[in-house]
Amino acid sequence: MFKKEVYIRRREKLRELMGSNGILLFVGNNDVPMNYPANQYHFRQDSSFLYFFGIDEPNFSAIIDTDSGDEILFGDDFEIDDIIWMGDQPTVKERAEEVGISKTLPLKELSGIIKKAIDSGGKIHYLPPYRADVLLKISELTGIPYSEVKSKSSVELIKSVVKLREKKSSEEIAEIEKAVNITREMHIEAMKNAKPGIYERDIAGLIEGIALRRGAGISFPVIFTIHGETLHNHYHGNLIEEGRLIINDSGAETTLHYAGDITRTFPAGKKFDSRQRDIYSLVLKAQKKAISMLAPGVFYRDVHLEVSKVFAEGLKELGLMKGEPEEAVKEGAHALFFPHGLGHMMGLDVHDMENLGEDYVGYREGLKRSNQFGTAYLRLAKELEPGFVFTVEPGLYFIPKLIDLWKSEGKFKDFINYEKVETYKDFGGVRIEDDYLVTENGARLLGDPIPKEIDEVEAIRDKAY
Repeated sequence: MFKKEVYIRRREKLRELMGSNGILLFVGNNDVPMNYPANQYHFRQDSSFLYFFGIDEPNFSAIIDTDSGDEILFGDDFEIDDIIWMGDQPTVKERAEEVGISKTLPLKELSGIIKKAIDSGGKIHYLPPYRADVLLKISELTGIPYSEVKSKSSVELIKSVVKLREKKSSEEIAEIEKAVNITREMHIEAMKNAKPGIYERDIAGLIEGIALRRGAGISFPVIFTIHGETLHNHYHGNLIEEGRLIINDSGAETTLHYAGDITRTFPAGKKFDSRQRDIYSLVLKAQKKAISMLAPGVFYRDVHLEVSKVFAEGLKELGLMKGEPEEAVKEGAHALFFPHGLGHMMGLDVHDMENLGEDYVGYREGLKRSNQFGTAYLRLAKELEPGFVFTVEPGLYFIPKLIDLWKSEGKFKDFINYEKVETYKDFGGVRIEDDYLVTENGARLLGDPIPKEIDEVEAIRDKAY
């Protein structure tokens, strides 16, 4: 937990943005059973609740009354039956004092306060729920039918929370760098220990163990696979074989729940073969181009499109594409190989604030999402501002079913050399990802550098044998 002044300041800024505008309702997350009530999933607090109230425990809610200025934390003290199983716990009042809140009430009192506010014509603002139990709780508190709860979430509150959370403070940046440096250890150990003849799960378990030892655990389920053509491949049952490429997309989460998110690609053997080297070098070139463009005021969509042009030009040189590269990107032909966006915001969520709506986080009024395949998946498109933390993660993939589909449809025949592409259907994919902070004059890498140059990667791989 940060110092209580951090949370007090955040709530003050939120009240200023919202004005005198009713009650802001924050329902914290609860424990969720895996297969019977007492056997629960690992608890993860809602990130906006953490941001404003800092309490990393289940069964809490809070309100901020923007008219009166009251802030109330709702929760129940542990009884002796709970203490037997869990040990002595701080009281709700003690929790509240840690984050600068003076008033507490039992959870059962929340419904009466919300009802009284509604009956007097007051507005109740809440963020879009993403858990069924929270959705039902908001429905119960407000009387809104559960099927309408998401659609009636407060756009004003969403925009205010995004405005505050999108620019990271010095305390947050320090936490993110902790996460990235734990993530660095995960990636280097993976490069050192992955070998033909063992299973992906052997390394996936190793790196998750590092995250658990160093912080709160992983910031998202580990992607460690020889089938990198599947973008979010969480299956770890493949045997690692000589000649394959391995994608490791994984990240650690600190004890305060700030995320790291890094991807590295390396050969299953000691060295990249010539084909792997060509594609890897092109992805690295594209990432360096993107990094060179990072600065305040630059639209991240423009960076994405420049990377796409680098890909189209490079793939043309390799005989996989043809025609005019700029026109190929304009038409969307490059997306056969690069079907995702260049990156996303990052912070308390690995895809920061995605539950609030990507268009509120990565776009703005007057800047609409593309409907073109590939570019449509760009999560961050708007102008970069100092304090933004985000990923830079270009990738090239050879997805057999997508290749077959486009080929059968005769799609982009003027730009794609399907005959040559057919020979790459066993290739897999390459992605290289780092985390960056926008500064007043440019941008800087977060955390210590993680090997990604070909000679650096091969030097580590050589020591693995």
